[in-house]
Amino acid sequence: MSLSFDRALGLHEKALAFRADRAAVLANNIANADTPNYQARDLDFASVLEAQQSGADQSFQASRTHARHLAAEGFIDQAAGLRYRLPTQPSIDGNTVEVQAEQARYTENAIDFQASFTFLNSKFKGLMTALRGD
Repeated sequence: MSLSFDRALGLHEKALAFRADRAAVLANNIANADTPNYQARDLDFASVLEAQQSGADQSFQASRTHARHLAAEGFIDQAAGLRYRLPTQPSIDGNTVEVQAEQARYTENAIDFQASFTFLNSKFKGLMTALRGD
């Protein structure tokens, strides 16, 4: 009987990667809080989860047409769930980042990341126990 990590771990591996990507987007929002006309963005977990469950590959695909082009690895696009956020208090300079709200979302995402990591850790411990026959 073969061991399939996809079956054993389910979507939790992808959820961990999503949380890491979302942390980068939220940190970028916080870093650009004073940039005029910067539009706050966020990843939509529901659309990313739906894409993973349906098996549809909605990731950004770019081909290098010249040897000196940079690779587009790790790029998150609209299809992957990256959305602009509507502010509750837009600023005069057009910036839509609300620092306190971004910090709260970042903290919530960090807690969710830790929960996913803890769950995956327990899954691996269970797999190790099963492999050892304890």
